[in-house]
Amino acid sequence: MTKLDTKYEMISIIITSFNEPKTIGKAIESFLDQNIKENYELYIAAPDKETHEIVKKYQNKNKKIKLFIDPGKGKSYAINLLLPKLKGEIIILSDGDVYVSENSIKELIKPFENSKTGCVTGQPISIENKNTILGYWSHLLCNAAHKLRERRHKQKKFLECSGYLWAFRNKIIKKFPLDVGEDTIVPIMFYRKNYEIKYSPKAKVYVKYPEKIKEFFKQKRRTAGAHDNISKYVNQKKIPKMKSFKNETFGTLQVLTYSKNIKELSWTFLLFPIRAYMWINLYFNSYIRKKKYTDAWKSVDGTK
Repeated sequence: MTKLDTKYEMISIIITSFNEPKTIGKAIESFLDQNIKENYELYIAAPDKETHEIVKKYQNKNKKIKLFIDPGKGKSYAINLLLPKLKGEIIILSDGDVYVSENSIKELIKPFENSKTGCVTGQPISIENKNTILGYWSHLLCNAAHKLRERRHKQKKFLECSGYLWAFRNKIIKKFPLDVGEDTIVPIMFYRKNYEIKYSPKAKVYVKYPEKIKEFFKQKRRTAGAHDNISKYVNQKKIPKMKSFKNETFGTLQVLTYSKNIKELSWTFLLFPIRAYMWINLYFNSYIRKKKYTDAWKSVDGTK
């Protein structure tokens, strides 16, 4: 393994936020509480004044925090605008409605000591009540994603990152498309440049998922739609989609043992037709109605 000096001169952290004044404080504090040995800059990108006011209060206490006035055209749009401004050798991205675990920065940048590593993703953990059906689904799907990334990491295969917490080398990718999820297209761009994509499960990020079925559908349709345009940029035979109906169906089947009782097992089986409906709906909107994913901020009750 090719080693690098792991002491970087600078790390750039970006928290993207959209109308999240109630959660942005906890998101910021979870990064400030890290034992970061390297010098760092912490950008908060947000379009709304409520979030701006909270960030300014934190700026008065910590000069490393920088406010970026997001023009409100979408998360990917804001990140593209920020990229030329970043001084860090490693860029870490997260959201304003999540918070990270202790030592997550240390765990996230550790794989970069291999010079062939281009991107690293952390592990999303649901904070929802597992005793409700939507809460249980959030835990099960997080576990399924963890198992998939863990397996592909060990096999040294391509894997997509989680937009809740991930990192990549600076100065390699100058700009990326807006009509595909940034946590998918950027790893693909690195992979095509012969970099490896790594998974660091000890870098945990705690996520609040939707508590209403309507918001659950909205979130999942948006996530799937963000991956629908990948074929425009890459040969799917060389870099297959991780988020697809086939992968999600069989991925869920593989974690049937995750269920601990009859109630949870019934909830697991109920998820199959729900997810099938979501993918059919996506196909109808994308290929019949010709309604494609676009980069734009959309509020979802729970998380983006």
